[in-house]
Amino acid sequence: MIRKIEGGITAVSGVSAFGLKDGKKGLAIILAEGPAAGVFTRNKVIAAPLIITQDKLKTNGGFLSAVIANSGNANAYTGEQGLIDAKMMTKMLADKIKVDDKFIAVASTGVIGRKMDMNWISSHIDPVLSSVNEKEDGSIGAMRAIMTTDLVPKVSAIEVTASSGTYRIGGIAKGSGMIEPNMGTMLGFVYTDAAVSSVQIQKCLTDAVNKSFNMIVVDGDTSTNDMCLLTATGKSGVRILDDKALREFQEALEFVLIDLAKMIAKDGEGATKLVESTVIGAKTKEDAKLAAKSIVRSPLVKTAIFGNDPNWGRIVAAAGYSGADFDQTKISLTISDGTGTADLVKNGEIIEKNPAVLDDLKKIMSAKTIFIQMDLGAGPEFATAWGCDLTYDYVRINADYTT
Repeated sequence: MIRKIEGGITAVSGVSAFGLKDGKKGLAIILAEGPAAGVFTRNKVIAAPLIITQDKLKTNGGFLSAVIANSGNANAYTGEQGLIDAKMMTKMLADKIKVDDKFIAVASTGVIGRKMDMNWISSHIDPVLSSVNEKEDGSIGAMRAIMTTDLVPKVSAIEVTASSGTYRIGGIAKGSGMIEPNMGTMLGFVYTDAAVSSVQIQKCLTDAVNKSFNMIVVDGDTSTNDMCLLTATGKSGVRILDDKALREFQEALEFVLIDLAKMIAKDGEGATKLVESTVIGAKTKEDAKLAAKSIVRSPLVKTAIFGNDPNWGRIVAAAGYSGADFDQTKISLTISDGTGTADLVKNGEIIEKNPAVLDDLKKIMSAKTIFIQMDLGAGPEFATAWGCDLTYDYVRINADYTT
């Protein structure tokens, strides 16, 4: 059984956190020891903190003691100095909490191509560290410290009652723009107090990210700084040992990550609507993913949804150029707001010409959440992707991001 709870990451035993925000700059520290895993951007331009953190996880046996993260500066495309600065951030925290810096992860988010203000970082570590705590305000402080253009915090926590016992999983994430395709300009820090081995935890995180953060699209850009870390403190005493326990843990982890992913899509820069695109009847899992993401990526679909325009032909076109293999004469398309439903195409035949269907569709298009379901009629596979509408405010936010 999965039950949502309050408290964010500090609801998980063995996790303490805090952060502060100073204008556009922020600094967060999370303390939690245990086996850890990471998933990172696939952009060829990879930020210095990711290079450092990836290397640490490869060489330290997959174990972390803490995370230090800043916002306001991505420390990306900053050359050798960027690597020095990222290493220095881990060293400064390691010295203060008296652990080897190989067990400290570092993350950054913000403007690309600018040198770090290390004086600011060094002068704010002590105030943050002195306020680190295991209460909810610790999780909130860390979350707010890593926000950039985010309008709302992204926090999810659950208590899991499973065959292995009762444990918790909690996560925070930031991300609003530069989202897609393999994670976006997002940071995700996820914790569990179940005992999971470093081998298990990497596979669990990779599989969960593929079903969540890798299935969201805001604007089609892939960031240099995407990072999601998962650490297992083991403080609940529950050990994930057999296959059943592992399946239950995987399901719970995916619940948290999908919850966070939907929050990111809903809070896309300038967004007014959340769009959920589900493709069923695909020949392969990859085909289902391609079509689902193509629909929420399409600027024409996104702008139509923003304008409440029932221009559903754009959805069919987006699936058509996605690369998925299907026969257009066999597809079916339905759009819903969660209450009302409009069936637009059935086995390649247009139903939309019915005036009653058009009236239903117009009402649905004005909802805050739009559910699109397309059946490709080609096989047994399915996938879901999440996105948002494309608005005037997206252009405004990104036109003057640094000015």
